[in-house]
Amino acid sequence: METIISVKDLVKNYGKFEAVKGISFDVFKGEIFGLLGPNGAGKSTTLEIIETLRNKTSGKIMVDGLDLDTQVNKIKQIIGVQLQTSGFYPGLNLLELIQLFSGLYNTKVDALELLDTVNLREKAKNKYKEMSGGQKQRFSIATTLINQPKIIFLDEPTTGLDPQARRSLWELIRNIRQKGTTVIITTHYMDEAEYLCDRVAIMDEGKILALQTPDVLIDELVATGFERPKHTKAANLEDVFINLTGKEFRED
Repeated sequence: METIISVKDLVKNYGKFEAVKGISFDVFKGEIFGLLGPNGAGKSTTLEIIETLRNKTSGKIMVDGLDLDTQVNKIKQIIGVQLQTSGFYPGLNLLELIQLFSGLYNTKVDALELLDTVNLREKAKNKYKEMSGGQKQRFSIATTLINQPKIIFLDEPTTGLDPQARRSLWELIRNIRQKGTTVIITTHYMDEAEYLCDRVAIMDEGKILALQTPDVLIDELVATGFERPKHTKAANLEDVFINLTGKEFRED
Protein backbone atom coordinates (compact mmCIF):
# COMPACT_ATOMS: atom_id res chain seq x y z
CA MET A 1 0.00 0.00 0.00
CA GLU A 2 1.24 3.48 -0.89
CA THR A 3 1.42 5.91 2.04
CA ILE A 4 -0.19 9.31 1.40
CA ILE A 5 0.01 10.73 4.95
CA SER A 6 2.86 9.95 7.35
CA VAL A 7 2.75 11.17 10.95
CA LYS A 8 5.84 10.56 13.10
CA ASP A 9 6.18 11.39 16.80
CA LEU A 10 3.54 14.14 16.69
CA VAL A 11 3.34 16.25 19.84
CA LYS A 12 1.02 19.15 20.60
CA ASN A 13 1.22 20.98 23.91
CA TYR A 14 -0.92 23.80 25.23
CA GLY A 15 1.29 25.18 27.96
CA LYS A 16 1.85 22.26 30.31
CA PHE A 17 -1.08 20.26 28.91
CA GLU A 18 -0.11 17.52 26.45
CA ALA A 19 -2.99 17.19 23.97
CA VAL A 20 -1.10 14.85 21.62
CA LYS A 21 1.67 12.71 23.07
CA GLY A 22 4.09 11.60 20.37
CA ILE A 23 1.79 9.60 18.10
CA SER A 24 2.78 7.97 14.82
CA PHE A 25 0.60 6.52 12.05
CA ASP A 26 0.32 6.26 8.27
CA VAL A 27 -2.70 6.69 6.01
CA PHE A 28 -2.72 4.73 2.76
CA LYS A 29 -3.66 6.17 -0.60
CA GLY A 30 -7.28 5.49 -1.56
CA GLU A 31 -8.50 4.27 1.84
CA ILE A 32 -11.13 5.53 4.24
CA PHE A 33 -9.25 6.04 7.49
CA GLY A 34 -11.08 6.66 10.75
CA LEU A 35 -9.63 8.58 13.68
CA LEU A 36 -11.78 7.66 16.66
CA GLY A 37 -11.87 8.56 20.31
CA PRO A 38 -13.91 10.21 23.07
CA ASN A 39 -14.12 13.98 23.39
CA GLY A 40 -10.75 15.36 24.44
CA ALA A 41 -8.79 12.40 23.06
CA GLY A 42 -6.70 14.61 20.77
CA LYS A 43 -8.13 13.48 17.44
CA SER A 44 -9.44 16.89 16.35
CA THR A 45 -6.14 18.53 17.25
CA THR A 46 -4.28 15.89 15.25
CA LEU A 47 -6.43 16.41 12.18
CA GLU A 48 -6.28 20.20 12.41
CA ILE A 49 -2.48 19.99 12.41
CA ILE A 50 -2.48 17.78 9.28
CA GLU A 51 -5.02 20.14 7.70
CA THR A 52 -2.54 23.02 8.26
CA LEU A 53 -5.05 24.74 10.58
CA ARG A 54 -3.03 24.39 13.79
CA ASN A 55 0.69 24.43 14.57
CA LYS A 56 2.38 21.37 16.05
CA THR A 57 4.82 21.41 18.94
CA SER A 58 7.09 18.77 17.41
CA GLY A 59 7.12 15.78 15.11
CA LYS A 60 7.22 15.16 11.37
CA ILE A 61 4.27 15.12 8.97
CA MET A 62 4.39 14.32 5.26
CA VAL A 63 1.32 14.68 3.02
CA ASP A 64 1.63 13.09 -0.43
CA GLY A 65 5.39 13.57 -0.25
CA LEU A 66 5.11 17.20 0.89
CA ASP A 67 6.70 18.36 4.15
CA LEU A 68 4.27 20.19 6.46
CA ASP A 69 7.16 22.27 7.83
CA THR A 70 8.19 23.75 4.48
CA GLN A 71 5.42 23.12 1.92
CA VAL A 72 2.20 24.20 3.65
CA ASN A 73 0.78 26.04 0.63
CA LYS A 74 1.29 23.03 -1.65
CA ILE A 75 -0.44 20.79 0.91
CA LYS A 76 -3.41 23.15 1.02
CA GLN A 77 -3.82 22.73 -2.74
CA ILE A 78 -4.31 18.95 -2.53
CA ILE A 79 -6.62 18.62 0.48
CA GLY A 80 -10.29 19.35 1.09
CA VAL A 81 -11.63 20.12 4.55
CA GLN A 82 -15.31 19.87 5.44
CA LEU A 83 -16.67 23.15 6.74
CA GLN A 84 -19.17 23.31 9.57
CA THR A 85 -22.55 24.90 8.77
CA SER A 86 -21.38 28.26 10.15
CA GLY A 87 -18.95 28.48 7.23
CA PHE A 88 -21.65 29.26 4.64
CA TYR A 89 -23.56 32.44 3.84
CA PRO A 90 -27.19 31.41 4.50
CA GLY A 91 -28.71 33.83 1.98
CA LEU A 92 -26.73 32.57 -1.03
CA ASN A 93 -27.96 29.72 -3.20
CA LEU A 94 -25.86 26.63 -3.85
CA LEU A 95 -24.61 27.80 -7.25
CA GLU A 96 -23.51 31.12 -5.76
CA LEU A 97 -21.72 29.38 -2.91
CA ILE A 98 -19.86 27.08 -5.29
CA GLN A 99 -18.88 30.11 -7.39
CA LEU A 100 -17.63 31.83 -4.23
CA PHE A 101 -15.53 28.88 -3.10
CA SER A 102 -14.14 28.14 -6.55
CA GLY A 103 -12.97 31.78 -6.60
CA LEU A 104 -11.26 31.31 -3.25
CA TYR A 105 -9.55 28.18 -4.61
CA ASN A 106 -8.76 30.03 -7.87
CA THR A 107 -10.11 27.10 -9.85
CA LYS A 108 -12.91 26.54 -12.34
CA VAL A 109 -15.58 23.95 -11.60
CA ASP A 110 -18.79 22.80 -13.27
CA ALA A 111 -21.20 23.64 -10.45
CA LEU A 112 -24.07 21.48 -11.69
CA GLU A 113 -21.78 18.51 -12.24
CA LEU A 114 -20.46 18.95 -8.71
CA LEU A 115 -24.00 19.08 -7.32
CA ASP A 116 -24.78 15.91 -9.28
CA THR A 117 -22.02 14.20 -7.30
CA VAL A 118 -23.96 14.78 -4.08
CA ASN A 119 -27.48 14.49 -5.59
CA LEU A 120 -28.31 18.18 -5.19
CA ARG A 121 -28.69 19.41 -8.78
CA GLU A 122 -32.41 20.05 -8.28
CA LYS A 123 -31.56 22.31 -5.31
CA ALA A 124 -29.06 24.44 -7.22
CA LYS A 125 -31.10 27.64 -6.98
CA ASN A 126 -32.19 27.08 -3.37
CA LYS A 127 -30.66 29.18 -0.63
CA TYR A 128 -28.40 27.38 1.79
CA LYS A 129 -30.65 28.26 4.74
CA GLU A 130 -33.53 26.43 3.03
CA MET A 131 -31.68 23.11 3.01
CA SER A 132 -32.46 20.20 5.33
CA GLY A 133 -29.79 18.83 7.65
CA GLY A 134 -28.88 16.01 5.27
CA GLN A 135 -28.73 18.37 2.28
CA LYS A 136 -26.46 20.76 4.17
CA GLN A 137 -24.09 17.92 5.04
CA ARG A 138 -23.98 16.70 1.44
CA PHE A 139 -23.33 20.22 0.20
CA SER A 140 -20.60 20.64 2.79
CA ILE A 141 -18.92 17.51 1.41
CA ALA A 142 -19.35 18.86 -2.13
CA THR A 143 -17.36 21.96 -1.21
CA THR A 144 -14.43 19.77 -0.14
CA LEU A 145 -14.27 18.46 -3.73
CA ILE A 146 -14.10 21.84 -5.52
CA ASN A 147 -10.31 21.83 -5.86
CA GLN A 148 -10.29 18.12 -6.86
CA PRO A 149 -8.28 17.16 -3.77
CA LYS A 150 -6.32 13.96 -3.29
CA ILE A 151 -7.42 13.83 0.38
CA ILE A 152 -10.58 15.03 2.12
CA PHE A 153 -11.19 15.40 5.84
CA LEU A 154 -14.71 14.84 7.19
CA ASP A 155 -15.44 15.76 10.80
CA GLU A 156 -18.45 13.85 12.16
CA PRO A 157 -20.34 14.21 8.87
CA THR A 158 -23.55 12.42 9.90
CA THR A 159 -24.13 13.87 13.37
CA GLY A 160 -27.79 14.78 13.84
CA LEU A 161 -29.05 13.09 10.67
CA ASP A 162 -31.94 10.63 10.50
CA PRO A 163 -31.16 7.01 9.52
CA GLN A 164 -31.98 7.41 5.82
CA ALA A 165 -29.91 10.58 5.46
CA ARG A 166 -27.10 8.94 7.39
CA ARG A 167 -26.94 5.88 5.17
CA SER A 168 -27.25 8.04 2.05
CA LEU A 169 -24.18 9.95 3.19
CA TRP A 170 -22.33 6.69 3.81
CA GLU A 171 -22.81 5.72 0.17
CA LEU A 172 -21.70 9.17 -0.96
CA ILE A 173 -18.47 8.83 1.03
CA ARG A 174 -17.81 5.38 -0.41
CA ASN A 175 -18.42 6.68 -3.92
CA ILE A 176 -15.91 9.48 -3.37
CA ARG A 177 -13.33 6.90 -2.29
CA GLN A 178 -14.07 4.74 -5.33
CA LYS A 179 -13.04 7.65 -7.53
CA GLY A 180 -9.58 7.57 -5.95
CA THR A 181 -9.85 10.15 -3.18
CA THR A 182 -8.44 9.31 0.23
CA VAL A 183 -10.92 10.03 3.04
CA ILE A 184 -10.06 10.80 6.67
CA ILE A 185 -13.11 10.71 8.92
CA THR A 186 -13.93 11.29 12.57
CA THR A 187 -17.14 9.94 14.05
CA HIS A 188 -18.64 8.97 17.38
CA TYR A 189 -20.79 6.30 15.69
CA MET A 190 -18.93 3.01 15.84
CA ASP A 191 -21.34 1.31 13.41
CA GLU A 192 -20.48 4.06 10.94
CA ALA A 193 -16.75 3.51 11.40
CA GLU A 194 -17.18 -0.25 11.08
CA TYR A 195 -19.14 0.14 7.83
CA LEU A 196 -17.02 2.83 6.18
CA CYS A 197 -13.44 2.55 7.36
CA ASP A 198 -10.73 0.34 5.92
CA ARG A 199 -8.68 1.00 9.06
CA VAL A 200 -9.22 2.93 12.27
CA ALA A 201 -6.95 4.47 14.88
CA ILE A 202 -8.50 4.68 18.35
CA MET A 203 -7.16 7.53 20.48
CA ASP A 204 -7.51 8.46 24.13
CA GLU A 205 -5.66 11.00 26.27
CA GLY A 206 -3.41 12.01 23.39
CA LYS A 207 -2.21 8.49 22.53
CA ILE A 208 -3.14 5.88 19.93
CA LEU A 209 -4.39 2.76 21.69
CA ALA A 210 -5.01 0.63 18.60
CA LEU A 211 -4.67 0.88 14.82
CA GLN A 212 -6.08 -1.86 12.60
CA THR A 213 -9.00 -2.83 10.41
CA PRO A 214 -12.34 -2.93 12.25
CA ASP A 215 -12.61 -6.68 11.60
CA VAL A 216 -9.23 -7.44 13.14
CA LEU A 217 -9.91 -5.28 16.19
CA ILE A 218 -13.26 -7.01 16.75
CA ASP A 219 -11.72 -10.48 16.29
CA GLU A 220 -8.93 -9.63 18.74
CA LEU A 221 -11.48 -8.57 21.35
CA VAL A 222 -13.54 -11.74 20.85
CA ALA A 223 -10.37 -13.85 21.17
CA THR A 224 -9.90 -12.50 24.71
CA GLY A 225 -13.15 -14.20 25.69
CA PHE A 226 -15.21 -11.03 25.54
CA GLU A 227 -18.93 -11.56 25.17
CA ARG A 228 -21.68 -8.99 24.87
CA PRO A 229 -24.00 -9.10 27.87
CA LYS A 230 -26.96 -9.17 25.50
CA HIS A 231 -27.38 -11.64 22.66
CA THR A 232 -26.53 -10.02 19.34
CA LYS A 233 -29.48 -10.19 16.97
CA ALA A 234 -29.30 -10.42 13.21
CA ALA A 235 -30.71 -6.90 12.93
CA ASN A 236 -30.91 -3.78 15.05
CA LEU A 237 -33.52 -1.07 15.64
CA GLU A 238 -32.11 1.10 12.87
CA ASP A 239 -32.64 -1.80 10.44
CA VAL A 240 -36.26 -2.01 11.62
CA PHE A 241 -36.70 1.73 11.09
CA ILE A 242 -35.27 1.60 7.57
CA ASN A 243 -37.33 -1.48 6.68
CA LEU A 244 -40.59 0.08 7.87
CA THR A 245 -40.12 3.59 6.48
CA GLY A 246 -38.31 2.68 3.27
CA LYS A 247 -34.67 2.57 2.28
CA GLU A 248 -34.93 5.49 -0.12
CA PHE A 249 -33.55 8.76 1.15
CA ARG A 250 -36.24 11.43 1.32
CA GLU A 251 -35.68 15.14 1.60
CA ASP A 252 -37.15 17.00 4.55
